[in-house]
Amino acid sequence: MMDWTDRHCRLFHRVLSVHARLYTEMVTADAVLRGDRERLIGFTPVERPLALQLGGSDPVKLAAACRIGEDLGYDEINLNVGCPSDRVQEGRFGACLMAEPTLVGDCVAAMRAAVAVPVTVKCRIGIDDQDAEADFQSFIETVAASGCSVFIVHARKAWLKGLSPRENRDIPPLDYNRVYRLKAARPDLTIVINGGIETLAACEGHLAHVDGVMLGRIAYQQPYLLAEVDRRVFGVGGADVTRAEALEFLVPYVEQHLRSGGRLSNITRHILGLYHARPGGRLFRRHLSEYAVRRDAGVDVLKEAMQLAEGRALQRLAAE
Repeated sequence: MMDWTDRHCRLFHRVLSVHARLYTEMVTADAVLRGDRERLIGFTPVERPLALQLGGSDPVKLAAACRIGEDLGYDEINLNVGCPSDRVQEGRFGACLMAEPTLVGDCVAAMRAAVAVPVTVKCRIGIDDQDAEADFQSFIETVAASGCSVFIVHARKAWLKGLSPRENRDIPPLDYNRVYRLKAARPDLTIVINGGIETLAACEGHLAHVDGVMLGRIAYQQPYLLAEVDRRVFGVGGADVTRAEALEFLVPYVEQHLRSGGRLSNITRHILGLYHARPGGRLFRRHLSEYAVRRDAGVDVLKEAMQLAEGRALQRLAAE
């Protein structure tokens, strides 16, 4: 979710679900050590529980980045061994590291030694011609031997040669059963499944076989499904927050962001799908797309978009 799940996106998602664990974009260990930390990995405490997702292959640098993340207050450090982009491969991190399970194990061991918070791994079920189930199991066994007990598994292999990152999200077939079999073989491990999951009903089905579900693109494109997560998945909470309530909760954050010199579109780009498939959804998206990108756009633009969407919804109800 690089360039998507920034701090503004995460805060919006937290308004919708109190209990879901949120993850940062993947940030390289080098960037954490040398870059603008507040911009790259700063967060608002309300975003917690929150995991910092790191990319890298140098155990020493990853350990140092972990310490920084723990000091900032992250609840988990996740090593991404699943991203297939060319840029990631050139830096020797992401999915290409599935070909080097011993190195991944060394990285995890160094990271765990550096911090007290959990260190987890996100991976694929295979890469390129390394597609046998035995290869996948061997990778998990090697990394688990380093002390990792939580694996987030995207149930697709990654083609590092021949497919673009976008194609790698859709073309390789999903194999959920392989992830189920991993959990059955290693009940001592916490296995979280990811990839192509688009409804909470599907989440509930997967939870009969594994310990958790990670949602990616669908939570970004149709964020309001997160409003049901606390009740349906975690079994807590009362009435789901409404779309209007979510936007009202967001207003003070938007105002603070604008006062600090930020732009409205930094935030509104993450909420365009809030009224997906709902009356007024198109008006909501169109208004924000046209007016929120203007340099002088203020919080009134957001309020107007909400009024357009809610007004159309009320009209639909009255017509019915």
